Amino acid sequence: MAELTSLSATELIAEYRAGAVSPVEVTDAVLARIDALEGTVAALYAPDPDAARAAARESERRWRAGAPLGAIDGIPLTLKENIATRGTPTPLGTAATELVPAAEDAPAAARVRECGGVLLGKTTMPDYGMLTSGLSSFHTATRNPWDLARTPGGSSAGAAAAAAAGYGPLHVGTDIGGSIRLPAGWCGIVGFKPSFGRVPVHPPYLGRAVGPMTRTVADAALFMAVLSRPDSRDHLCLPPAELDWTAAEADSATLRIGLQLDPGIGLPVDPAIRDAVAEAARLFESAGATVEPVEPFLTREMLDGLDRFWRTRFLVDTEGLPPERRERILPYIAEWGAGAEGLSGRDVYRGFAQIDAMTVAALRATEPYDIVLSPTCPVPAPPFDHASPTNDPARPFEHIAFTVPYNMSGQPAVSLNCGYTGDGMPIGLQIAGRRFDDVGVLRAAATFERLRPPQRAWPL
Repeated sequence: MAELTSLSATELIAEYRAGAVSPVEVTDAVLARIDALEGTVAALYAPDPDAARAAARESERRWRAGAPLGAIDGIPLTLKENIATRGTPTPLGTAATELVPAAEDAPAAARVRECGGVLLGKTTMPDYGMLTSGLSSFHTATRNPWDLARTPGGSSAGAAAAAAAGYGPLHVGTDIGGSIRLPAGWCGIVGFKPSFGRVPVHPPYLGRAVGPMTRTVADAALFMAVLSRPDSRDHLCLPPAELDWTAAEADSATLRIGLQLDPGIGLPVDPAIRDAVAEAARLFESAGATVEPVEPFLTREMLDGLDRFWRTRFLVDTEGLPPERRERILPYIAEWGAGAEGLSGRDVYRGFAQIDAMTVAALRATEPYDIVLSPTCPVPAPPFDHASPTNDPARPFEHIAFTVPYNMSGQPAVSLNCGYTGDGMPIGLQIAGRRFDDVGVLRAAATFERLRPPQRAWPL
């Protein structure tokens, strides 16, 4: 069973095609692993093993008939709980939400079902997705499989933990400031935030992206071929495009790479993280790439302005809740949102305007380069019961200076492992690319995946 749960999606598809392994066998193995680990990891919401087994049986029949539905037919997977699935409530990580079954599948869920994916269940997130943590007033706090005393990060907390723990090879997260990449970095997995609009989102929102969280770059690319299929409900999505998602490697000799080791604001970069990212750049350079430093481009005004706008959005979104439900919101989040009380319309507009300022700064700073390397997060994973690295709602976003600019600019960015801290925790390398060059970013990631030293065994 351990062998089956360690296979990637691309490997499983090859096994299915050869008739060597059945989707039923794989699903049973993954469910057994979940049974063994979920009591301590706490990554799942609304697991449905009976439905998963039924989907696996249907997939097995299709493979035997030589007629798989799509690229991920028979692959066990999860969806973040804010991605609606018909018939399942979407609590948004908070006990304040009224639990009403979703009327229809969101785009990512619809694409997964159309292509024969075996949905194991949903994965946890913190209240309203506003923490880099697995803390939640609704879910049990999710733990990092590399060290159960640490957080997996967030807001795609359960998805990252599930990928690291071996709950199937494919997982879907969402990202508006780093919520795919930050937990991917702390859990040692691949987390890809595509270009804004590349994957349809419902409901769409400025900066929000849906993307794959996997153990390999090839699996992320395979999943993108499914997730990026069009859906008319997202009025902000990009036009449909036929892209080559095979994740071939980039030609290192032609790459012009920027290296950013200082975010300019926020938490200082941990020395072990700085060294690991600098070594990643040296590996690219040894393969023929040109590497140049990138100076900090995010400012305090930009980050604080975005914080003011997000606090105000949260306050407006929750002010209509009945008092008894509002009181259930995680206290850290409630205190953070209350920071918007008393802000003037001018204050909020100036904060919103910083999104455009951040976009322009990111595009100008990165324009000369094919890709830009940086730490995913400046610090290692904090304790599981911390809401954020500072654990201070007055300073909530001091750790997202490397990730959030690419949400606002719409550029694709991926996190994958580039080393380990002295106590064995993974270190995330972020690779960001030009707008709409999703394939180029994944190819650069595939190149680094080959260049990096052998990885440590997966935890648990």
